[in-house]
Amino acid sequence: MMTKEDRERLRFLARRQMEYATSEKNAVILKKWQALADGRRETPTVRLLFSNFTDEVITPRMQCVDPDARAMEFAFMWTQLGRELFDDDTPISPTYDISRVTGADPFGLKAHRTSSKKGYHVDPVIEDLEEDIDKLRGGSYYYDADATQKKIDLAQEAFGDILPVRLVMPSLTGAITNPLVHLMGMENLYLAMYDCPDKLHEVMEMATQVFEGYYDFLEKEGLLLPTCGISPVNQESFAFNHELPEDHVTKTTEVWGFLESQETTAVSPETFGEFVFPYQDRLVRRYGLLSYGCCERVDAIWPDYLSKWSNLRKLSVSPFNNEEQVGEYLRGSQVVYYSKPRAEFVTQRGPMDEDALREYFKGVCHAASGCLFEMAQREVGTIYGDFERGRRYVEIARECINAYWKP
Repeated sequence: MMTKEDRERLRFLARRQMEYATSEKNAVILKKWQALADGRRETPTVRLLFSNFTDEVITPRMQCVDPDARAMEFAFMWTQLGRELFDDDTPISPTYDISRVTGADPFGLKAHRTSSKKGYHVDPVIEDLEEDIDKLRGGSYYYDADATQKKIDLAQEAFGDILPVRLVMPSLTGAITNPLVHLMGMENLYLAMYDCPDKLHEVMEMATQVFEGYYDFLEKEGLLLPTCGISPVNQESFAFNHELPEDHVTKTTEVWGFLESQETTAVSPETFGEFVFPYQDRLVRRYGLLSYGCCERVDAIWPDYLSKWSNLRKLSVSPFNNEEQVGEYLRGSQVVYYSKPRAEFVTQRGPMDEDALREYFKGVCHAASGCLFEMAQREVGTIYGDFERGRRYVEIARECINAYWKP
């Protein structure tokens, strides 16, 4: 049960969020995001994302005891800490945002993983796709109305008089190769492309049909919501745009979607084109706008595949790419160059090498010049609890953008 102290803590965070949201600084930040939405190459956004080191920036600062209160406290801090700790360009909404408890599982089997301090290891539950393919059947989707309403009611009761509660919808997703790798392991997936290509096509088809069925379900049940403004897009971005409906949607072609296939980054473009692109293409046709990519190379598959999607608006550009080449592809287009810089400059032990960081950022800014440009430092595992280190990192990124990026 939520204690008096829990409630006061949440109300404090609600007041702080409203202050952030109505501040002059937030207005300046929103103008940067609106410029991206308008296709204007003005001031790129810069953020340091902490999803991989919440144990340093969120967990030690939490005060609530009740599990439901802690979940809301975590959500508040997730929204606010980029601004509070790093002074980055995270836009803050004057609402407490809740997503419906809904989703899709493309396969009817759960993954097994062995975790350690260094990460995790996939324990394949599918060793031979040709023999075990039937285990993958039975993908499903769900919507838990009661759980969704409980989240709304708890927030309304605790602080709704301070900060309005808003239902939002993240971008639709259709990940296939990621859950498949967690069931098969990377080696088994790659061998299946050679040993039993027809079975792999069958698996890709069954997963695609699950997502298509899920999208139909969302439409039929009236569960879709607009994806605009401070609405989440996968890979920790936002749905600022002027192309999608802002008030009411009834079809998935009116909302934002996200796809990636970093698990196949080591195969040839032709192999990607055979086993991945046809299925992704079907899902892309169900979206209004699209964000694409995680840590994979997109430079190799841009000419023959990704460039075919006219609704693509945000492309992940990780350090595994030829960044200058991607910049040439996107220069002058409507597609945001979503830069995810190398993380070692902020995660290496000892003092941050600011000169080396500036030189690296110089190259990123040159590559992204002439592009709609959004920078978000992901894949950071630690900042050693040094918040000033993160703030300084954001400052240097902005300095380099001002010095080297050209609209």
